Amino acid sequence: MALKAVLASGAVPNIDQVHLPAEAVRLPNRALASGFVVLGHRGKGMNALASPDRRMSVVKENSILSFNRAARFPIDSIEFDVQVTKDDCPIIFHDDVILTEHAGEIMEKRVTDLCLEEFLSYGLQRDPSKVGKLLLRRTHDGRVLNWNVEDDDYLCTLQEAFEKVDPRLGFNIELKFVDHVVYSDEELVHALEAVLKVVYQYAGERAIIFSTFQPDAARLIRKLQSAYSVFFLTTGGTEIYNDIRRNSLDEAINLCLAGGLQGIVSEVRGIFSNVPEAVYLQHLMGINGVIVDLVEEITESVSDIIQPTSAPNFCGSAQPMQAKQGTRPGFSERELSFLLKLIPELVQQ
Repeated sequence: MALKAVLASGAVPNIDQVHLPAEAVRLPNRALASGFVVLGHRGKGMNALASPDRRMSVVKENSILSFNRAARFPIDSIEFDVQVTKDDCPIIFHDDVILTEHAGEIMEKRVTDLCLEEFLSYGLQRDPSKVGKLLLRRTHDGRVLNWNVEDDDYLCTLQEAFEKVDPRLGFNIELKFVDHVVYSDEELVHALEAVLKVVYQYAGERAIIFSTFQPDAARLIRKLQSAYSVFFLTTGGTEIYNDIRRNSLDEAINLCLAGGLQGIVSEVRGIFSNVPEAVYLQHLMGINGVIVDLVEEITESVSDIIQPTSAPNFCGSAQPMQAKQGTRPGFSERELSFLLKLIPELVQQ
């Protein structure tokens, strides 16, 4: 995903006319210093269980373990997904539903219909004497697979993330709501206030931004607080929804301008944030940051445009974090000219 900051104004700019004003958005410090920021997707990367790439199933996504693994590399922030349980506890989990198996039958429940205790009963347990419910996941092609990773970890809450994750890392808190469900403002505010309660109590000095695909949630979280920046998530028109505000980059920019939001996080087909060359080109195009799965590989490839920060270790002393020096993606002038012309066309498709 590509992150772009915009400044609310009276006109709707074209995508290549959107610039980052330092005073308009509270991005992590490095973004303001260098104009480019790398964030770890669901920690050190999402789990793609059907992928032949073992890197996509090394560590459980959206877990404390994954978040702290990501902190070993010179990234500014991690992105993760927050939903609110039936008993008003913000938890970290991506999918709308959670699956298990009982007596040979697949059992499926919507995450927000669960109380905290039941949610935490899935998968690896904190208490080694307890056995959790088998955790399954449905792939994009409809298959249901065991959620097996090399390094497992238990499901967690937003509060635990604040308490147990390296304090150097900023949080991009994606506010998750079910696609194609129509929510009332009252329902959205109830969930958002539960999240804000935890943020206000535990965030301290940690850099925070909010993001969401839900247009009204973006509008409301901006009204409910002014301490943290709000970004609108969009697929840029590669998927079509009943809510037209979700169906194009132009609509996303309109929403940002109308609601006083600070920017857009766009997932656009043809721009791959796990490909070093594409990430570097996005930097050249003026994109402010990327959310990536292959944290180690991407931070290495863009080490010359990000500045490592000083990260406290868990013994209390600060140690400088060094980016592994990689090789800048190499392009001839002809290749670079071609790619810079091609990619804006792909963005618009």
